[in-house]
Amino acid sequence: METGLTILKVSFFLGLVVVVSCSQAPAPWNPSMGMRPGTCDHYECPTYKLVESGYGYEIRMYNSSVWMSTDPIPAPSMTQGTKTGFQRLFRYIQGDNKSKTKMNMTAPVITQITPGKEVYMYTVSFYIPKKNQQTPPLADDLHVQSWKPTYVAVRQIGGYVTDDLAIKEAVALMDSLKGTEWKFHIEKSKGNSPAYLVADYNPPFQTTARVNEILVPVDM
Repeated sequence: METGLTILKVSFFLGLVVVVSCSQAPAPWNPSMGMRPGTCDHYECPTYKLVESGYGYEIRMYNSSVWMSTDPIPAPSMTQGTKTGFQRLFRYIQGDNKSKTKMNMTAPVITQITPGKEVYMYTVSFYIPKKNQQTPPLADDLHVQSWKPTYVAVRQIGGYVTDDLAIKEAVALMDSLKGTEWKFHIEKSKGNSPAYLVADYNPPFQTTARVNEILVPVDM
């Protein structure tokens, strides 16, 4: 079983006053108060410690956790790849696993993108509920991943996330980290961790008040 975010490897792209505000990466909203997505009031979410917050970013330290992931899914877009992966993981929590165990829905669902020769590949991951973390139900076409305590930089965005929007917001997140120690650690670990991950906190049918996050691992 691989640990941390290293199993999610992928290498690709990743004002104080009005006068200088144009140089700041614009944030859809600024999570400066350490606010968590409202979805976590209804669904179980992984726990973390808020380490630092700034204009358009948070630094979090996620506690150890266990996730279930799909194999890489070839798809023409992140939307389609995430949909396909989510459908498989939803069947998994409904009992389509070796022990026929049913589990509650959790949040977020995380998507990792890997460039391919002809199409991109998408790995979709589901957070295992706490009561199932020690012995997560297994399935032939899914694999378990364990995260050690992990630092990430986070940027929140609303709506539905497209491929282009994810890239744009990942760049904005990196811009908001300029001049911080976090940017240094991210640059130092390039190639050893994902450029970014996309976390979706809402069911697909929810069309308003959606919360998504761009996560960039910070190798400390």
